[in-house]
Amino acid sequence: MEKRWFIKEKGNEELIQKLAEELDISVHLANLLVQRGVRTFDEAKAFFRPSKSQLHDPFLMKDMDKAVSRILKAIAQREKILVYGDYDVDGTTAVAVVYSFLKKIGAELDFYIPDRYSEGYGISVQGIDFASANDFGLVIALDCGIKAIDKIEYAKRKGVDFIIGDHHRPGDVLPDAVAVLDPKRYDCPYPYKELSGCGVGFKLSQAIAQRKQIPFKQLEEYLDLVAISIASDIVPITGENRVLAFYGLDRINKSPRKGIEAILKYTSVRKSRPRNLNQEHNAFDRVLSISDLVFQLGPRINAAGRIESGKDSVRLLISKTQEEADVIADQINDLNTERRNLDTKITEEALNIIENDAEKASKRANIVYKPDWSKGVIGIVASRLIESYYKPTVVFTKSNGLLTASCRSVHGFDIYDAVESCSKYLEHFGGHTYAAGLSILPENLEKFSSCFQKYVDENIKEESLVPQIDIDLELNLNDINSKFFRILNQFAPFGPGNMIPVFKVSELIDTGKSRIVGEKHLKLEVVHKNTSGYPVGGIAFQQADKLGIIKSGSKYYKQESHEKQAVFNLCFTLEENVWNGVKSLQLNVKDIKPFTD
Repeated sequence: MEKRWFIKEKGNEELIQKLAEELDISVHLANLLVQRGVRTFDEAKAFFRPSKSQLHDPFLMKDMDKAVSRILKAIAQREKILVYGDYDVDGTTAVAVVYSFLKKIGAELDFYIPDRYSEGYGISVQGIDFASANDFGLVIALDCGIKAIDKIEYAKRKGVDFIIGDHHRPGDVLPDAVAVLDPKRYDCPYPYKELSGCGVGFKLSQAIAQRKQIPFKQLEEYLDLVAISIASDIVPITGENRVLAFYGLDRINKSPRKGIEAILKYTSVRKSRPRNLNQEHNAFDRVLSISDLVFQLGPRINAAGRIESGKDSVRLLISKTQEEADVIADQINDLNTERRNLDTKITEEALNIIENDAEKASKRANIVYKPDWSKGVIGIVASRLIESYYKPTVVFTKSNGLLTASCRSVHGFDIYDAVESCSKYLEHFGGHTYAAGLSILPENLEKFSSCFQKYVDENIKEESLVPQIDIDLELNLNDINSKFFRILNQFAPFGPGNMIPVFKVSELIDTGKSRIVGEKHLKLEVVHKNTSGYPVGGIAFQQADKLGIIKSGSKYYKQESHEKQAVFNLCFTLEENVWNGVKSLQLNVKDIKPFTD
């Protein structure tokens, strides 16, 4: 699929030069800082060395005082508390944090994760009935509930109080709960709006700790779970999230909890040799990054809720013994294998539907439906379809008499707004800019599809239908060295709002050693034309079809041998490659284009 390269605007030259001199770094690195809003020495210090002192006072969040008072009253009166959360990674980590903390301070409580298939997303009637029947006077709902107007009214009639801790966009009316914690509330003065659902749960725990004069240090054991939620829910890694992710990653690498140890043994990052528990060192083959949490850990934690029950994920994360964690992790890994098989099968079926329907393929949005698709993987399938057809995508299945859908978007298009524009046809909906979920009556499928397609036609920009690679700046290969890479690594943790920098290099030629490896990938060795610099190696995954651009093209450079060689441009991220014990820098190539003047 052809990709569009977008080169970001360079920062203020005077500011870049000043920052480069003050920090003793290259102007290229200073430019990256300015692009990320870092403009002074002190701001750079805070960026490179996140501090827990940068975390905001949790009582700045609207209703936090009400929530804390109600929880402490419940604990004092030995009232049973039910910690309720969504079945995905964000919800289960949120439940694990709040449940574990409240348990530690003496609360009488249990946790509840709704069944994806019989109850669906969010607060359910079954969950409220469970709370009422089992004498839970207070429910703390996490990562859900911001639109549960009717459910909270039902709970009040049943004599069950609710505290809602959510981070999704609210509607015009808020639920009539004891407290509604959501930094996206229009009347909430909390300074940082992009917390994950688990992040909101952590701030609730922090507020209780402050009220009870419990040192913050006793909350640090939960930062690993917050980091996992931040990574898996794809929230911006800026501001407070950056601090939480930084310290959470550090904890995972130095002192992973039992459940994380257990689940990571099934991934490619786990050491085969035993850890020396008397030394503080990384327990894994390399330092785990946000990317590892997204692609290695998150899917496995998610698998339980996708296939069976998210309760297993919570049990894994709160496990006290390695034996208990290993048993649960083994079960979850089997579920993850089943999830992958379902994902592959349903993606193939969805692609066939699109490919065999010329009218559907011509639309600016993809909407596909099959009643027997697994509800647990349709979100993944929607993302897979975007990899093949870069369009806003809605994947429907049937569940409990309703059609349920997961929606995924493309660069620059707000799918939540698109779904909301069709709300008159919906039973439920919620989500974010790039991901949403909804349910409708079967008879409204065609009406919704027409409404959604019309909104997309009228609002999506042409450039949003072409995959975009955002390039931070252009380099010369000679700008890349060990110091540059070492400082670049200190920009981590990377993620939305602070993506790993992408660079462009122009007018390259092949040294003659570039070749296809593993049938689908390109192993590269390149130099600038007319240069005496050292060749630089690179890897271009899934880009074997680009070999022709490297070996032949419209622009040529004549060597002394008079052989013609293609001249081309690359965009890439920089990484360290280890081969036979030897470390070297290599280009992780994102795209290749012929050079043009």
